[in-house]
This record gives sequence, C-alpha cells and structure tokens, in this order.
Amino acid sequence: MIAKSQKRVVGAFIAVIGALFTATASPAMGQSRSDRVIVVTLDGVRWREIFGGADRRLITGGDGGTADTAFTLARFWRGDLALRRRALFPFLWGTVVERGLLLGDSTRGSAVRVTNGMRFSYPGYNELFVGAPDDRVDSNDQVPNPNVSVLEWLQRRPAFAGSVEIFGSWDVFPSIFNVDRSGLPVNGHGLPFPTPTTERERMANQMTEWLPTHWRAARLDAPTMAGALEALRVRRPRILTVLLGETDEWAHERRYDLYLDAARRSDAFIQALWETAQSLPEYRGRTSLIIATDHGRGAGRDWTDHGREVPAAERIWMAIMGPAVTLTGVRADQPATQSQFAATIAKLVGEDWQSARVGVAPAVRISDERR
Repeated sequence: MIAKSQKRVVGAFIAVIGALFTATASPAMGQSRSDRVIVVTLDGVRWREIFGGADRRLITGGDGGTADTAFTLARFWRGDLALRRRALFPFLWGTVVERGLLLGDSTRGSAVRVTNGMRFSYPGYNELFVGAPDDRVDSNDQVPNPNVSVLEWLQRRPAFAGSVEIFGSWDVFPSIFNVDRSGLPVNGHGLPFPTPTTERERMANQMTEWLPTHWRAARLDAPTMAGALEALRVRRPRILTVLLGETDEWAHERRYDLYLDAARRSDAFIQALWETAQSLPEYRGRTSLIIATDHGRGAGRDWTDHGREVPAAERIWMAIMGPAVTLTGVRADQPATQSQFAATIAKLVGEDWQSARVGVAPAVRISDERR
C-alpha cells in the first residue's frame, strides 16, 4: 500500500513539475567547448544496472523484495541486453552513450574505482568533488568538510561567482560542501524553495509537504528535481549540481522494484534537464553533462549493502557528454577513479583544478588529445 500511495502522490508531483517549465529541445550549435556544466549523481546505483539493465535474479519477493514481480518484469525486463538497459536508462543509452562516453564496464577494462576505502556516501561525495580521498572524512555525520571542493573553488573565481547551485536529497549535503565557509547555495532537505516568491515555487512547496516522508535524513527526489529545474529555467547558473538519493534509500530497504523505479525516474529527470538546457540560448551548444555515483553496492543477496566490508562497492561508473567530448560510446581499456570527477568538472568549463590544489587526480580523458 505504501508503494501504491507513493506512486499516486509522486505522479501528482510530476504533473506539478511539468507546470514548472516547458522544455523544447533545439539542435545544439556546433561548438568545441562549453562554459556551463550540469552535474548529476545517482546515489548508490550499481555499475551492473548501468551496463546490464535490471537484474532478473533480484526481481523476486525474496532477495529483491519486489512487491509485484509481474509488473516489474513488464516494466524493466527484456531478454535482449541492449533493450533491457534502454528500458531502465533510455536517455543514458539513447543519447549520452551515442554523443558522449560511458566508463565503468569492468568486463571491458574500463572499471571506475572508489579510492577512499570506505565505500559509503560522505567519503564518496568528498572524493567526487574534492578529487582525493581524506581519511578524516570517515562517517556520514553532519561534520563540516575540512576540504575545499571544486565547486567552492569555482564559485570564488570571477567568471562563476554567484552562478553555482546545488540541490540534493540528503540533509548532510550542507556539511559536505561546508556552506558556512564556502557560501555555496545548497538545498539538501526540507522545502525546495525556503522563501518562495512565485506561484510555481509555492505550488512545488505545497506538493513537497503532501509527499510521503519515508526517511529521517532524506527526502524523496521529486522536490530536488523541481528545485533544480526551476533554478535552471529562471536563474540559469553556469554550474548546476543535482544529487539524487532515492536509489540508495530503496536499496537499503531491499526494494529492488522501487530502486529500479527511482533509477528510471532519475534518467527521465536528466533528460528533462538536458532538453531544458538545450532550449535556452545561454546553454544551447555550450553545456556539458557529467554523471556518476558516490559508491557501488554488493552483488547477489548483498546488493543492498556497501561500505568497508563490501569490496564490490568500490566499482562505480561515470558518463560525460558535451561539446569538448569526442571520445564516445562505452569505453574499453580506459580505467578511471572516482577522484578524477572533480578535475573533469573543471576541465569541462575550461578550468584546471590540479593547478589550484596539490594532490588531486587528473581529469578523465574525454578527447583524442594527441591530435
């Protein structure tokens, strides 16, 4: 009953989101660089689903905790691999992989690995946005991050001042980005618009209050999506970061059906972000997209878990698309690390994070730089 109720309310919320913007995709102008970037993370999404689609062994009432196996199979299971992964991630496989690159397929020599050794969220987000692990970051407590992130550094540069925004679905994000020191605008919990000024914002806040509250520290992703889309449409930041969380929450509850559902909605949301950006002159042909996750998960019955005791959780994935990306498709023999994410964000907007901070990993190779 909880799942059905949630779907009805979320369905209504999606209708409200539809009223927040009108996205008309326009052909991207041919340019070789970008000066804007959209950053998205999908918390705890396994590389197995990214490259293989839904796992048939988990669409069960046992290890997967699936409530309606027939319904979930109809939505996400396909006998053909290409069709199966497109059923779960149609935008990723239909657009991003064709125009950009996808890393993390361990079967093809392009594994992306977490290097912090802890394999859970706060250390993962620190590694993603700082570019190096830090043993001091060893819990998910709301402790201000001692490290300066690439987003904080970019915000301090004149070209990006006041044009970096962060939306997330977890109340620890203000600490991860150390808002008291950084001054970054981070919306990580509660209402998507703390001080609404328009009818659209008031509608989104009202729908947020009507949504179910499942977790103490995390909200459903719909308010996060609504806030980010409105920021893109109205304020038009040069760097928009969106940190989605439902996939991890449902996985911890051993609800593979809702984990898949959240992953599918995340893909649709990324598509909405991209198409909205391409409909706006400030972004059209000038925007890059980079997507990743903060940690992996176990396999088999342990698919719900991650952390120090789950070695499989060190394997993640990364996708990148934009005017400067000329290497395309699922990359073979191109391994990477989570710590390369930060420098890649900077590189996509023409900045060099390695020049600003000692010890961070280099950016991912996104083009044939030998030419």
